[in-house]
Amino acid sequence: MATNYEISGAAEAANNTAVADAPIIEAEDWQTKCLTVLDRNQFIFSRELLSDIKFVVPASNGTQLVIPAHKFILAISSPVFCAMFYGPMAETKNSIDLPDYEYESLLELLRFLYYDKVNLSGSNVMQVLNLATQYMVPSLVNKCTKYLRDILVVSNVFQILVAAEKFEAKELERKCWKLIEMQADEALMSDGFSTVEISVVKSVVKRRTLNVKEVDLFKAIDQWATKKIVKQGQTLTGHLKRRILGDEIVKAIRFPLISQAEFASVVLSSGILTNEENSDMMRYYSNVPTISLPFSQEKRFIASFFRCHRFSGFDMPIIQTRKVKLYDNSHYLTRNQLRSGQLARSYRQANASSAVNYSASNSSKWCYDVDSTDKLKFSVNKPIRLRGVELFGSIGNEYQVSLQVNCTEPFTKCLVTQSGNYASTAKENSKYYGFDVLFDRPIHLEAYKYYELLSIIKGPLSWYGQRGQSSVECQGVLFTFKDPYDSRHRTNASCGQFPSLIFT
Repeated sequence: MATNYEISGAAEAANNTAVADAPIIEAEDWQTKCLTVLDRNQFIFSRELLSDIKFVVPASNGTQLVIPAHKFILAISSPVFCAMFYGPMAETKNSIDLPDYEYESLLELLRFLYYDKVNLSGSNVMQVLNLATQYMVPSLVNKCTKYLRDILVVSNVFQILVAAEKFEAKELERKCWKLIEMQADEALMSDGFSTVEISVVKSVVKRRTLNVKEVDLFKAIDQWATKKIVKQGQTLTGHLKRRILGDEIVKAIRFPLISQAEFASVVLSSGILTNEENSDMMRYYSNVPTISLPFSQEKRFIASFFRCHRFSGFDMPIIQTRKVKLYDNSHYLTRNQLRSGQLARSYRQANASSAVNYSASNSSKWCYDVDSTDKLKFSVNKPIRLRGVELFGSIGNEYQVSLQVNCTEPFTKCLVTQSGNYASTAKENSKYYGFDVLFDRPIHLEAYKYYELLSIIKGPLSWYGQRGQSSVECQGVLFTFKDPYDSRHRTNASCGQFPSLIFT
């Protein structure tokens, strides 16, 4: 979900960014009406007023767009611009062509240099990051990498990984690889994997930890090579696929982990292995000793995560059987609309005075605002590593979450915080909808100590759990749940949020 760093201030109304070379329309004595330096910079941003340089970028219709700018403002924010305009080899032209960048991306770079705000989206963040790196604006680089961390999901993990490697964002790169390892079966099937460079493919097949069957890994590699050949317009053959992949990739695939039936139906038919390699594998399956099997037989590490489910009942976000007015503008939602997930996400913007207050027993209580914190206390009878927490959501919706885990003994201590945007999907054989919040690193929990989960959730109405169990045994570990000392939401040991704890 795209996130905007919203711009503010009195000067925004006068800021015309729709057309960079708009006619000059100046307010009289504008300096006296802009109270801060940022306001004054914001007023002249992308205007001809006092400008002494122009940037020319291509438009989608084949024409060009011009963005007026001010050398001094750019120079005090970027050493590259400073050298360009005031160095020994200073630029003497009054316009600079940037044919490789889009208007929107360059505009956001300049916006940040003028008044420290930027509007990032999935369509511009990569180019803005590239520009911020090229013109040496580290604070904007940090905003871009944070934005990429926030929107990181399986479907875009390889695109973001490539950017993280290119711009040396090590923490973002580490987070990408963690997600790939944890959800390799989905990541390798994504469109992003089919377009990565061969260096990324090599890194994938060499990972010691991958949550994917080896035969599915081979299928993904085969498909990657196939798409490369088709794109090049060449005739598809097993020999050509092998040449594109190379021995380094093929030898890193652990064929002995693939069953004989899968090998015969998938690997042999691909034509990627040589006749000698196929013969070696057939002897392996037949328990005929070979001098040296060219493929590793060592199993990859597959993180086996367990889930402790604490509810025996679930309920969907419905409002009894009546229509409910959420706003003063007569926007009504029926039971059927709520069941089908058509709840307007804009309800969060409704004023408290215009929204309906519901009783504690009404399921519509499960909406969220910044003042609501869900809490739950729990303990375990054996040491575990807490990997994450599952939260309830609703069909087709996304949620902004800040999650914290505290140890409450002998005094309250924060162990981990995790924030991000999460899409809700069907859970537990479609019994309810929710999403997993996984930690960057596992949290070690000790036996017989009490811990506290705290979450601040922003988003539409969600499912919720009922008939919670005070103690649950899972994989030999006894989990005990208790009501929190205080909570401004309804979650407790018997109902509410936190349907399951994810651990190893």
